[in-house]
Amino acid sequence: MSNYEQKIVSMGLVLPQPLKLPSNMSLPFPWVNVRGDRAFISGHGPQNPDGSPAGPFGIVGDTVSIEDAKASARKAALSMLGSLKRELGSLDRITGWCRVFGMVNCVPHFSNPPAVINGFTELINEVFGHEVGRHSRSAIGVAGLPLNFPVEIEAEVMISG
Repeated sequence: MSNYEQKIVSMGLVLPQPLKLPSNMSLPFPWVNVRGDRAFISGHGPQNPDGSPAGPFGIVGDTVSIEDAKASARKAALSMLGSLKRELGSLDRITGWCRVFGMVNCVPHFSNPPAVINGFTELINEVFGHEVGRHSRSAIGVAGLPLNFPVEIEAEVMISG
């Protein structure tokens, strides 16, 4: 088990299994696309440990609170780390987080997507520390997301061979 995976376990967290998609949904792209010393990570939403989509589902500022959406962003981080572990073999291959792009399914004029995506950033910094975990970031509000997720997050990381 890698150092980062041990850290995750010591925090009482679990990396989820691969996302269990509805039978009518097809995703013709990889969750993690490795190119040289970079891994580009497709948008991830929150998952339960068994790989099923995790709620609450819906719109931030309407049916989903900022606090619940922030918790969903934290689960999206675990989902992403699970995909990285499966693709890279070890999270210790991650040498730096480059950028993060967070989308929040929210009511019109919702002005606090950064507070929601902080759940993702805080977990990444807890696991990887400031030097490896720090990243540039955007957090925007959108009118809808797949599976009615409150958040979806994509990223880019630097990796070692």
